[in-house]
Amino acid sequence: MTAAQQARALSRELTEIHDELRQSLRQLRAGLAEPDQARSPAWSLRAHCAGFCAALVRHHGTEDATAFPLLARQAPELAPVLAELQADHQVIAEILRRVEELAAAGPADAGEVGGELDGLAAILESHFRWEERRIAAALDALDPVAHPAAELFGPAGGAG
Repeated sequence: MTAAQQARALSRELTEIHDELRQSLRQLRAGLAEPDQARSPAWSLRAHCAGFCAALVRHHGTEDATAFPLLARQAPELAPVLAELQADHQVIAEILRRVEELAAAGPADAGEVGGELDGLAAILESHFRWEERRIAAALDALDPVAHPAAELFGPAGGAG
């Protein structure tokens, strides 16, 4: 693999992490939509919400603390984009807080949790796509050896 191919791996890695989060959210929504699965002792809304929420918060926290400051130094023209992405992270964190509260309240609020998850899915998809388009070139310019994906985006996996 050439150095250029390795560098492009950072933007691919970001997309792969987003894809894992998308899949985890789909699984969470599917479990909520299937009453038999939601009642199953093996499927706990509270545990699944907590796992997904923790993975997403960890990913956004790492981006805010590491990737975005680095990109702002390397590509100052991205500052407005990065500020918008960080503002999105705050909006998403508030939705996650509501989801966790509803999940903790119990199965009676499953419909309300579903509504919040539907809204979250729409916001996340827009956020992920915009982020992938807007910062991919700047990520591709970084040295992936000096700045490993786990350092920039958080550990892979753990979203399910």
